[in-house]
Amino acid sequence: MNFMNFINFMNFKLILFSIVLILINSCEKDKTELPVLTTSQVTGITPVSAICGGVITGDEGSAITARGVCWSFNSKPTISDSKTMDGYGSGSYTSSVTGLSPGTTYFIRAYATNSGGTGYGNTISFTTQYSRVPVLTTSAVSNISYSGATCGGIITDTGNSQIIASGVCWNAMSDPTINDSKTTDGIPDGSFTSSITGLDPNMTYYVRAYATNGWGTGYGNDISFSTLINVTDIDGNVYSTIKIGDQVWMSENLRTTRFDDGSSITKVTDSDNWSHLTNTYFAYCSYNNSASNASIYGYLYTWAAVMKGAAGSNANPSGVQGICPLGWHIPGDAEWKQLEMFLGMSQSQADSTGERGTTEGGKLKEAGTVHWSNPNTGADNSSGFTALPGGNRLSNGLFNYLGSDGYWWSATGFGSLGAWSRSLNYGLSQVSRDNSGNTYGYSVRCIRDN
Repeated sequence: MNFMNFINFMNFKLILFSIVLILINSCEKDKTELPVLTTSQVTGITPVSAICGGVITGDEGSAITARGVCWSFNSKPTISDSKTMDGYGSGSYTSSVTGLSPGTTYFIRAYATNSGGTGYGNTISFTTQYSRVPVLTTSAVSNISYSGATCGGIITDTGNSQIIASGVCWNAMSDPTINDSKTTDGIPDGSFTSSITGLDPNMTYYVRAYATNGWGTGYGNDISFSTLINVTDIDGNVYSTIKIGDQVWMSENLRTTRFDDGSSITKVTDSDNWSHLTNTYFAYCSYNNSASNASIYGYLYTWAAVMKGAAGSNANPSGVQGICPLGWHIPGDAEWKQLEMFLGMSQSQADSTGERGTTEGGKLKEAGTVHWSNPNTGADNSSGFTALPGGNRLSNGLFNYLGSDGYWWSATGFGSLGAWSRSLNYGLSQVSRDNSGNTYGYSVRCIRDN
């Protein structure tokens, strides 16, 4: 090779080398780094969803065209796995992760894509909550009557899912379900109370609480109870009944005109005649001698008529049938106290006289002002006793307090001329225990024999 050829060859190599350098520099200049980002903490974990996201701290000079989070069962999830798509741009963003399985561990990390490719944040693992139907217990059955009762439930575990319905269900066999008769008591806050209606008298039923969430219906324990029998007096009057604690009471005032053996009781309408009654006279009347009052409030009786001449008793049970139908008796003072203490009175309160207790009277009174005068303080009839303000008749024959007060005899005498009684007032939520002259006319409630 001569000298000129050598020079040309070297120039060619120099030119070629320059071109390569230019191409290499061009490639280096066009190369874009992947986005830089971190994965946010996982929050809001439920059985089927969670909340995550990311913070993009660097787009490396190229616009972010896609971002979100990706997850899988593997420790390095990519956008080829499940992912969210949460728009574009740098900064922070939040992702809603759905379609998960309960009680499952997942790996998740944020991602962001620019022209250079996809970058990923750090990997975080989390476990979805377990999900199941609610767990609950059935409350004791109370206020059992001939056609209804009160029950309810306590939810101890929602199953990690919102309660959407609750109540009690019942049938005449064991293990009732929501396909049987049921109440619907909305969305409770832990516990709920249900009013069961439409039952048949003298029937045994099975009841249990239920609660429904998004995964199904859970049930409480099975409880059986029997409805009461309507009681009929000698005149054919039918009375509803209510179980309160261990006692079964009539939930209406007595309105018979005869004793259970068919013998009659004297109806005394004239005030002067009433004022001359002796302590042993069997007499009754309706308030203001009105038949319509009798149909609502029952009759008013002298204590002698109530007892049918029997001596007073403070036993529990009193053992005095008196004016009551067979199988029923006049409640003694001790039985009234048992009722009051079941509703919340202390022994010392029950033993005292006058207005006693706190809310026990309200639990006995019929709610509202259809029969009671306004304001009918504290009345909610939560016992089911349904006390009405039938007023009274004084020993001088005058009628008093219809609509404002109710008075009831006990089987327990007080001295030779009186007996213990109970009264309720429209303006009070307590129960009054007093002794009254036995020629007063008071209402009567009978209580079932044990």
